[in-house]
Amino acid sequence: MKKIVLTGGGTAGHVTPNIALLPALRQAGYEISYMGSYDGIEKRLIADFDIPYTGISTGKLRRYLDIRNLTDPFRVIKGFSEARKYLKSYCPDVVFSKGGFVSVPVVRAAAALGIPCILHESDMTPGLANRLCFPVAKKICCNFPETMQMLPEGKAVLTGSPIRSELAQGNRIAGLDLCGFTANRPVILVIGGSLGAANVNKAVRDALPRLLEDFQVVHLCGKDKIDNLLLTTSGYKQFEYVKTELKDLFAMADIVISRAGANSICELLALKKPNVLIPLPAASSRGDQLLNAASFEAQGFSLVINEDDLTTELLVAKVHELFSNRQSYHDAMGRSGQMDSVHTILRLIEEAAQT
Repeated sequence: MKKIVLTGGGTAGHVTPNIALLPALRQAGYEISYMGSYDGIEKRLIADFDIPYTGISTGKLRRYLDIRNLTDPFRVIKGFSEARKYLKSYCPDVVFSKGGFVSVPVVRAAAALGIPCILHESDMTPGLANRLCFPVAKKICCNFPETMQMLPEGKAVLTGSPIRSELAQGNRIAGLDLCGFTANRPVILVIGGSLGAANVNKAVRDALPRLLEDFQVVHLCGKDKIDNLLLTTSGYKQFEYVKTELKDLFAMADIVISRAGANSICELLALKKPNVLIPLPAASSRGDQLLNAASFEAQGFSLVINEDDLTTELLVAKVHELFSNRQSYHDAMGRSGQMDSVHTILRLIEEAAQT
C-alpha cells in the first residue's frame, strides 16, 4: 500500500484542505498518517477521521521581537529530530504539506530522507513557513494566478484549494426548512462568524430592513454573536455556527457575503456562488485578505467592499448589483482553472510518489 504523510497546522485553514483530500487519497489506495503539533487545532480536527496522528515539538517562526524567539529555535530543532525519526520508521512515499509553522520540521526532515514533498500555499503572497520549504519541494500548489510569479520556476501549479466534497451535495429544500424560509424569495448567506467579523455582522444587521425587502438572510454570526432582539425577525435566521447543515445552506443561497480568507473564497469558487467580499483590513492582518479579494474581483468572481468604506447604502447597493448580474459571476467561476483542485493535487501526489 502506498503511504502518505499529511502535515499542516496552527489554524483550521492549514488543516481543512488536508481533510478535503482524505476521500480521494483513500480511494487511490493510500495509507494516511498525520503529523502536527502536540496539542494544536490540527490534532482536534483530525481526531474525527480515524487517522494515526503523530505530534512533534514546534516553535513559531516570528518576524517580530518576542522573548520566545530565543527558545523556539530549539523546539524546531527538536521537532526536526522527532519528525525525521518517525518518517524514517514509517517510510512514506510522499509528504503533502498545507503549511503553518508545524510543517517546516516535517518537510525539511522528509527532504533530508529523500522523501518527495508537495506544498500548498493558500494565500496570494506565500507565508514564511512555506517559503522556508520551497527549496526542497517537488511541486508547490497555489490558489491565485498572481502567486505563480512568486514561486520557484518549474515548481508552481495553479490548483486552487481542495474543498470537502460534501459541500457540493447540499439540499436546497432542507436549507429552506432549517431556516423557515419560503422558496419564492432569493436567499443571502452571510458568513461572518470568524475572528474579526464584528464589523461585518453589524453592517449586515444595520442593512436588514432594506435587505429583507427583497431577500431572505441566513447569518452565520459566530459564537455568542446572536442578536436576541432579532430572533423573531421574519426572513432572517441566525446561527452561531453550523456543521453538516452548511452544505444545505450553500445549496439554498443565491449569493453570499463573506470575509476573504483563502479557503473560504475557494469554497465559494468551487460551488460557483456569486459573492460580495469584505476582506479583513490590513490593520488587522498581514493584508492577505485584501490581496485575495482583489484577485477574485479581477477574475470576475466577486464584488469587493473595503471595510473602511463599508456603509449600509454601499452594502445594499453592492448586494443588488451582484444579484442582478449573478449569472455573469457564475459563468466566470465556471471557466476558472482552479475548479478541480482535489484531482489536480492527487495527480501531483501520485507523480511525486512514483519518483
